Amino acid sequence: MTSQGSTRQPKYQRIADALRTAIQTGEYGPGDRLPGENDLMATYEVARMTARQALGVLQNEGIAEARKGAGVFVRAFKPLRRRGIQRLAHEQWGSGRSIWTDDAGDRELVVDQIEVREVEADGGISTALGLPPGAQVWARSRRFVLDGKPVLFATSYLPSDVVGDSAITQSDTGPGGTYARLAELGHRPVHFREEIRSRMPSADEAERLALSMGTPVIQIVRTAFAEGGRVVEANEMTLDSASYVLEYDFDA
Repeated sequence: MTSQGSTRQPKYQRIADALRTAIQTGEYGPGDRLPGENDLMATYEVARMTARQALGVLQNEGIAEARKGAGVFVRAFKPLRRRGIQRLAHEQWGSGRSIWTDDAGDRELVVDQIEVREVEADGGISTALGLPPGAQVWARSRRFVLDGKPVLFATSYLPSDVVGDSAITQSDTGPGGTYARLAELGHRPVHFREEIRSRMPSADEAERLALSMGTPVIQIVRTAFAEGGRVVEANEMTLDSASYVLEYDFDA
């Protein structure tokens, strides 16, 4: 007998629930093609728009992805586990390892786009860095790709009077990355703060991360403080929400 609650549920949602259950029970595995709109129309006796909406639900949840001209498939991508506290520990970057390698585990996280330039800080960046508006800062923009899928792009802003003429102004900052170089310059980060929120992407962000329609992004803004409280970096990161699990592990 159908419950009153389920009868009120939209048809497309009931179809999406059935498909989700089939995925969770293994009827459809990673990389498998899901029933198309015509199949769903015939099976559930619904209009094309209803079938399309059902498939759209799974795409929005990151469970499935559309491939142009081929159909909708169960997403095979294994999410990255971002350990927000451990990755920033001094023993990570202080030993010459990149903080990004901890996210990828035994997979290779590739930087396929990088731009390093000196710019004038806008109001938000100058405020974050404790600098007057228009102050010179170095901006390091990078996009990260895992298993052929863009998963993150980030832009770090650092005061020019701190990092000018250092390896931080080069594409390759060397072992341990930016934080190791800051330590060598006498501005070792001793405290970090991260602010996290989820939102829908701009058109540019959706294109850069190759996001399916309706997929939100996670925005993380990290501030790095040196001894004495000076801000030495403001980093704006945009993550594909379907590609990441955020983990925070700390003692009580």
